[in-house]
Amino acid sequence: MFSTNLCCIKGFSSSPLLFLRSFKCVVPSLSHGQRTVTNTLAAQCKSKPQKQVCKTVLKHFDAQYSEELGEQWRGARDVLLNPLSWQYGVLLNRFSDLTNLKQCLTELGYTNLLPQKHPESQSQDAHIPLQCFIHQDPMRIPTQSHHPGWLKQYYLLNAASLLPVLCLNVKEGENVLDLCAAPGGKSLAILQTATPGLLHCNEVDQHRHDWLLKTLESYVPPTLRDLLCVTHMDGRSIGTMRPGAYDKVLVDAPCSNDRSWLYTPDTHQGEMWLKERTQLPLLQKELLCSALAAVRPGGVVVYSTCTMSQAENQSVVEAVLASYQGVELLELEQHLIDSLSEQFCFAHFHSSVGWLVIPQKGKTWGPMYVSRLRRIY
Repeated sequence: MFSTNLCCIKGFSSSPLLFLRSFKCVVPSLSHGQRTVTNTLAAQCKSKPQKQVCKTVLKHFDAQYSEELGEQWRGARDVLLNPLSWQYGVLLNRFSDLTNLKQCLTELGYTNLLPQKHPESQSQDAHIPLQCFIHQDPMRIPTQSHHPGWLKQYYLLNAASLLPVLCLNVKEGENVLDLCAAPGGKSLAILQTATPGLLHCNEVDQHRHDWLLKTLESYVPPTLRDLLCVTHMDGRSIGTMRPGAYDKVLVDAPCSNDRSWLYTPDTHQGEMWLKERTQLPLLQKELLCSALAAVRPGGVVVYSTCTMSQAENQSVVEAVLASYQGVELLELEQHLIDSLSEQFCFAHFHSSVGWLVIPQKGKTWGPMYVSRLRRIY
């Protein structure tokens, strides 16, 4: 029996003033135009201390990804080494008051990542359109502070991290497990697309579990708290404890996060992480097997990482498919790939066991790998 540990929110203010105040700190006057906004943001970025690249990790990446990605590694490398070029998505929170927010984003040059359904085409069972605004330039609006009793209006993220949620394709009333949920961005995104019957958010690490709770408290209203279950468990055991309990399972697995690992604080730490990297595929396989045990027959599991490493992506999925009975690979919906291909750069090789988004100039989203599997019996 799982305990519901989600902190209850006692109500929230419908005023968007908190957003507008923080927004004006970056954008003193919209009337000055887009160039003024861009220059203001660039000046603020340049005033911040530059991240230091760990040469040990970079050397390792150069050797591995030159072989695995070929010419695409050159473009990805340029983006990863230039944090000032990184783009940020703005995921809107449908549970908060969004008055004036979309207008402000539009005036700044933001556009919606996904095509929105025409109102006449929406039925009672139609999915709620997830709204994530993106900009062609590396603009980043301010984050919003946590205030008890007030729901944040947006969540900043790498827009490619929405791909696993879109592939999961959660429908109203389904029971969903987010196996490695912290810091909570994908759990939040799931709630933007549908209202599940149950959303079980799990995180094994205590610090990240606390972070997850804070995220959910900041974005989810008390009217949905009964739909949420937040646990602090080893994800490898959930499949045994709750076999066949879920319609959909997301495994956003712990991985050698290419963006953060490249900026490891010191060489010694980088060397330690690279040694630990060889152990990650075993953990990832065990988590994926646990997810397949936790999903019902006919249910879907989405496996994702934020690394470009084949050992943690294609090889993990291939190993599980070879050893786990009654599982089939599902292709990503072509309409989804088509709708995102203008914004995301997918790997040329188009792996038979998944898709990989690679950061490139002007499309700095990613890395993000995703694969879909269905349990047959």
